[in-house]
Amino acid sequence: MLFNLILCPIDFSEFSIRAYQHALSLAAHYGAKLIALHVVELWRYPYADYAATAGDYANFRRALHEGGKAQLRDFVRTHPHDEVQPELIVYEGRAPDSILSFAQEQKMELIVMGTHGRRGFDRLMLGSVTDRVMRTACCPVLAVCCPLRESVSSGEKGRRVHHLSRILFCTDFSENSKRALSYAVSVAEEYASELTLMHVLEQLPRTSTTGELIATATKQLDKLVPAESRKTLKLGTIVQVGKPYQRIIEHAKEEQMELVVMGVRGAGAWDRAVFGSTTYRVLQLGPCPVLAVHA
Repeated sequence: MLFNLILCPIDFSEFSIRAYQHALSLAAHYGAKLIALHVVELWRYPYADYAATAGDYANFRRALHEGGKAQLRDFVRTHPHDEVQPELIVYEGRAPDSILSFAQEQKMELIVMGTHGRRGFDRLMLGSVTDRVMRTACCPVLAVCCPLRESVSSGEKGRRVHHLSRILFCTDFSENSKRALSYAVSVAEEYASELTLMHVLEQLPRTSTTGELIATATKQLDKLVPAESRKTLKLGTIVQVGKPYQRIIEHAKEEQMELVVMGVRGAGAWDRAVFGSTTYRVLQLGPCPVLAVHA
């Protein structure tokens, strides 16, 4: 699998900077076209509610749009890359709607977004934009938080290069995980990374011993990767018992993982609850970027 079209929404925050740096590195590695998108949200500006005339309102909108373009140009100039010249797009609307519609219309293959995780208010921010995009996007979404440890080095001419030497793929053996596994294997092959397949046993039936269940799950993990990929990949498996998000985060921290790949369910109420209980918490509290892939 190759990423030829990458979208990176920009809101000029420190989280946007981190996501944009990841997007630049990926675009350079894959030789992909990168689009930097800024969304002007008129509802955030009180003047839009009481513009005196249609002419005033049109000028007000035009000024915001031009201001957004100028900010975006300055942002890209401040964070240059020798090999990647992104296309700059400014939209008007609500951020999640604009990101989703643009990604679908332009057939984006990856969205790279910053997340605000970790604190109560920021959790609401994550839920309002990144959460919705990740649950309903037409393509995989790479959510970049503020990691505890950065897998970054300076390449030629000071370029920031993101290494992916250790990747963690998490599965519950559902249909939702199959497509995510394809991406995990593809990225691991592309970067010659170590790929660890992980399953967490949350509820243990009384009829079986923990050892038996772990052995069964380990065999299932071993069978997931195609034979041809097993010959070239550095593969590992791990089965643990406990709360999935807690065990995933702990293992990612302990083993200094540089990417977590997870399947995402849908946009329905029940699926949102499931998303919130595992993927959402790994996004919010995990130590590295998360690639969320829809079934």
